[in-house]
Amino acid sequence: MNIEETSELVLQFQKRGGILPVAVQEYSTGQILMLASVNQEALEYSVKFRIAAFYSTSRKKLWVKGESSGNQLRVEKILIDCDQDALVYQVTILGGGVCHTFNKEGNNRKACFYRSLDFDEMKLQFLEK
Repeated sequence: MNIEETSELVLQFQKRGGILPVAVQEYSTGQILMLASVNQEALEYSVKFRIAAFYSTSRKKLWVKGESSGNQLRVEKILIDCDQDALVYQVTILGGGVCHTFNKEGNNRKACFYRSLDFDEMKLQFLEK
């Protein structure tokens, strides 16, 4: 089967030991919020409940975003790449920010990608004001 041209869902979980990378993108703005992993269970949960779930590689278990913080992500759309071995969750943020780190005001940062690389100085610059 040519997975690049089929409409059949044939996710390649076996390529990476049962998990796939998933970029999490804000549906309304296109901003990349975080990068995570999903296994079959996390994907099925996300599809069934439309709430983003991931596979925690550190805890080795299902992780439903917002279980403890309340900062859930409603899944609006899931994009599958050409090789069916990477995903994009397009989400709407329910609650505060996505990141487990906090800004100067003490709130969860909206995204985990809150710094950029200054090419000349080879240092990180904060994107937040």
